[in-house]
Amino acid sequence: MNLRESWLLFAIGSAFFAALTAIFGKLGVAGVNSNLATFIRTVVILAVIAAIVSLRHEWARPSGLPWHSWLFLVLSAIATGLSWLCYYRALQLGPVSKVAPIDKLSVAMAIVLGLIFLGEKPSLPLLIGGVLIVAGAIVIAVF
Repeated sequence: MNLRESWLLFAIGSAFFAALTAIFGKLGVAGVNSNLATFIRTVVILAVIAAIVSLRHEWARPSGLPWHSWLFLVLSAIATGLSWLCYYRALQLGPVSKVAPIDKLSVAMAIVLGLIFLGEKPSLPLLIGGVLIVAGAIVIAVF
């Protein structure tokens, strides 16, 4: 397996940076309006991604993208923005040790949505893992 092209490597990176997001976000929203904090975060992300795309010479004409790509990218952006607004407000109001695990219920929700809308095939390990994620989030949130 080519590690540089492995989805697993990028998934682990995503989890690691999401963990840092929770810690840095909790510290960052202290005494700041959570919506303003989300805006600042978004501007920084835009700058970082623009730099990466520029350095890798990956710019392409947006007009060349199919309409369905535009539609789903816009919907994804709206969902991301709403998620971030909720997440930062939750971090402002609650402990990161409870907010982050509840936020990760998105994993179980994504599994269900993938099965329903994308036709992904369920497996016993997938279902057991999803149930364990939900159980873990409930244990952390309630106890």
